[in-house]
Amino acid sequence: MNANAQLTQQQLQVASEIEIEMMQDLYTRMTNSCHKKCIPPKYHENDLTKGESVCIDRCVAKYFEIHDRVGKKLTALSTQQAQSQMAEAQAAATQS
Repeated sequence: MNANAQLTQQQLQVASEIEIEMMQDLYTRMTNSCHKKCIPPKYHENDLTKGESVCIDRCVAKYFEIHDRVGKKLTALSTQQAQSQMAEAQAAATQS
């Protein structure tokens, strides 16, 4: 394996680890936020009430919807930035 392939493999490993950490953070924040919003501090029953369950379902759905929207926006911005950098590099190369 050449140096470029090793670097790429290492970059993929680091990216995978970062993605796992980000998903763990998302899950923790979502759990804490939805629990705080939907479940009262003093439990009156062993199981969730129907209202609590509906609230949690909606809260989780909103979290994932926003996560998806932000991800798509960041991807679009990243693609735009990469295209801009490539255009600048090509312009600089033709001027040389």
